[in-house]
Amino acid sequence: MSGESDLETLAGFFADETARSILAETSSEPMTVNDLADRLDASKPTIYRRIERLEESDLLTASIRPTGDGTQEKVFRATFDQLVIELDDGTYSYELERTERMADRLTRFIEQL
Repeated sequence: MSGESDLETLAGFFADETARSILAETSSEPMTVNDLADRLDASKPTIYRRIERLEESDLLTASIRPTGDGTQEKVFRATFDQLVIELDDGTYSYELERTERMADRLTRFIEQL
């Protein structure tokens, strides 16, 4: 994301209580759609719509994790830790501080060896 139109998109997400709550919940731990629907008291279709928009904007990412019964489930996690918005000489800009998962750091470390 970049540019003023993307800043408007970001502002739209933070104005939307469900999208904002999804980002907040998934910033601390990966969550399934069922987890999010229960925690936010929202319907699954509502959660899926917000997730789709958040993924398209690269604010949320999906991964597969194994469950205790040998199956797998899709979980979602916020892709950033911090959003900084600045106003300088009449122009807005923003920067997203991206989250780097431990597994990604380990992979990068091994690749550098």
